[in-house]
Amino acid sequence: MGFIDSVIEKARRDRKTIILPESEDRRVLEAAALVIERDIADIILIGRRDEIVSRAEDLDLSAAEIVCPADSEHYETFAAQFCKMREKKGMTLEKAKALMLDPIYFAVMMVKNEMADGMVAGAIHSTSDTLRPALQILKTAPGTKLVSALFMMAVPNSEFGFHGTFLFADSGLVENPDADQLSEIAISSAHTFRQLTGQEPEVAMLSYSTYGSAKSELTEKVIEATRLAKAKAPQLHLDGELQLDAAIVPSVAASKAAGSSVAGKANVLVFPDLNAGNIGYKLVQRLAKAEAYGPITQGIARPVNDLSRGCIAEDIVGVVAITAVQAQD
Repeated sequence: MGFIDSVIEKARRDRKTIILPESEDRRVLEAAALVIERDIADIILIGRRDEIVSRAEDLDLSAAEIVCPADSEHYETFAAQFCKMREKKGMTLEKAKALMLDPIYFAVMMVKNEMADGMVAGAIHSTSDTLRPALQILKTAPGTKLVSALFMMAVPNSEFGFHGTFLFADSGLVENPDADQLSEIAISSAHTFRQLTGQEPEVAMLSYSTYGSAKSELTEKVIEATRLAKAKAPQLHLDGELQLDAAIVPSVAASKAAGSSVAGKANVLVFPDLNAGNIGYKLVQRLAKAEAYGPITQGIARPVNDLSRGCIAEDIVGVVAITAVQAQD
């Protein structure tokens, strides 16, 4: 069973409710119909019923709940609640009412008030427009210092990772993490990998150096991040600094990092910065024809996930399933 198929099975076993606020996009409606048809999750669409029904055409969305913020009985309550949350930032009730007409803000308030378990957006919104409301309203999870983003990569016909499945982080959000932030990304990523796959994470802190083969400010950051992560989470299978080939190829690991318990079998790859992480996932996606699911966020108090604006309906279905599994935790 492939990665996303196993995630869908997990989602079905403990069905959650996921909001899709971008109902004006046909891909989102197609994904909603597929999610409902495959019994992956319950779906809430944000928008006017007549417009959604017209746009849906032949799609069966009869099982989806449709909520229009302007007509909702929760509109005034949400506006007052958001105003109180942000009053120290200069928020007024008038501004809050205007923001509650925004489908994403309204959807996140629904998640905050436990009317849904998670939200997926980004098909027509930027990452910042998708995540800003989540960070303002939901904030970070207890015990988490920062929010980061990852891609789950499913590489066909690969003997590396967990049957070709890898987690790449941070590949979508934190531009240049310092050593402490990099250690936090590694710990969060290990948790997410275990959550989504049910398998033991083997975490490699990646660099252009293995065990001191090169020395610079760049390698020192990864070495320090590795030390911090091991101190914070000594139970994790985590090692660094490791070059990519030493991290995933057993024969290379044997010669470059013979004493490592992670080298040669890593399935969680922690990149030193966003340049490396984003380039890395796109290389694997395009050259190895890998399935790339993300950017998946980790560290938000309740699951909110972003989409690529180039996504297709099946991509959205996959991220909905991932979000539902995150909500089970």
